[in-house]
Amino acid sequence: MTEPKTITVESRGAIEILTLDRPAQRNAVTPEMIADLTGYFADLHERPTTRVVILRGNGSEFSAGAELGSDAFAAPGKGRPQRQLRMQQNYSGVIRLMRSCPQPIIGLVHGAACGAGFSFLLACDVRFAAPDARMNAAYIRIGVGGCDMGSGYLLPRLVGLSVTSELLLTGRFLKAERAKEIGLVSDIVPADELLATGLEFASEMLRVSPMGLRLTKQALNVLIDAPSLDAALLMEDRQQVILLETNDHAEAVAAFRERRDPSYSDQ
Repeated sequence: MTEPKTITVESRGAIEILTLDRPAQRNAVTPEMIADLTGYFADLHERPTTRVVILRGNGSEFSAGAELGSDAFAAPGKGRPQRQLRMQQNYSGVIRLMRSCPQPIIGLVHGAACGAGFSFLLACDVRFAAPDARMNAAYIRIGVGGCDMGSGYLLPRLVGLSVTSELLLTGRFLKAERAKEIGLVSDIVPADELLATGLEFASEMLRVSPMGLRLTKQALNVLIDAPSLDAALLMEDRQQVILLETNDHAEAVAAFRERRDPSYSDQ
């Protein structure tokens, strides 16, 4: 991966802190940021030593959404629909990579998370918010559809169709308190404690087996669309049989019996 210019990555052992880093532009999303995020999340698929990712924004906002004056909007002329589709697929591709990467992603939102920034949050596995957090699916407010970058798929699965319709049909803002009430964020914590909260939660994830953590995210991605209980049970049964054969399962059982912390070796 080439050196990114719009994001920063800090490693803390098996945890990586991914920061949207255009604070002067309120972390507005540009094609360059999309390219940086694409490279980062694609690389994660082949990097098992990174077990959990924390996503946050630098400066006063998480992300103000797409930068409207950027090259994300193709210039008029021949082939514009084709060029615009390629750009649109670049943006939505980040959401696909976030959901398919085996590492759980913890989103930390403060200030505004609009449009593309809102979709980044939806693609996280767990979210925590500062009291000043406010989110909206801004797409419909700029003359396009309210379903964009996975919002029409992810949001109803997180909060239900009624609230999703309210938000996507209007672009209205969702503030931290209500986001917690409807289950979109797990908790509200002071802004200066957001990172510590994310790191503490990530540390809990590190106490489980690496392969168990990865396969659980994978299973949740599949089971959210399971057509029946039987289909879900088949998936879970196969996952458990695989994990029962790992060294880490034996180590976890031994550690439980010996009342000590497990020492995992499987990646």
